[in-house]
Amino acid sequence: MGYEIHITRKTEWFDKDGPNISLEDWKAYISSDPDMRLDGYAEAITGNGDVLRVENEGLAVWTAYSGHGVNGNKAWLYPGSGGIIAKNPDEEILRKLFEIAQALGARVVGDDGEEYGADGEIVAQEDGTPADNAPRINPQKRSWWKIF
Repeated sequence: MGYEIHITRKTEWFDKDGPNISLEDWKAYISSDPDMRLDGYAEAITGNGDVLRVENEGLAVWTAYSGHGVNGNKAWLYPGSGGIIAKNPDEEILRKLFEIAQALGARVVGDDGEEYGADGEIVAQEDGTPADNAPRINPQKRSWWKIF
């Protein structure tokens, strides 16, 4: 399924209760950032030529991403679990996620609970200890539709 990174206001991104980032919050952010575009869908061509389409009212793309359009690649972000999610982001996308999180009064957390900072590096492990010796997450370089 791939590794997800979450922009969240919650203590744990998967908590059912807690302060959510609403769709309205997300849309307001997108409209304030000229490098973001609200598409409402993501579409890709699979290896056998089929078109895979995912629809989500809050699905947006970061158009200033250096990999945008390269081999069909895009930095898609979408609402889920009360926050905003990116799948298998590289360090450049992680830095953008941090920028977005700052604007939304949130933080950037991986599936395993590690927290990311402004430089796209892990700043704290799940237990809150500093990440000096934490293993680096090495997201796959494959597009999200090739990991299912």
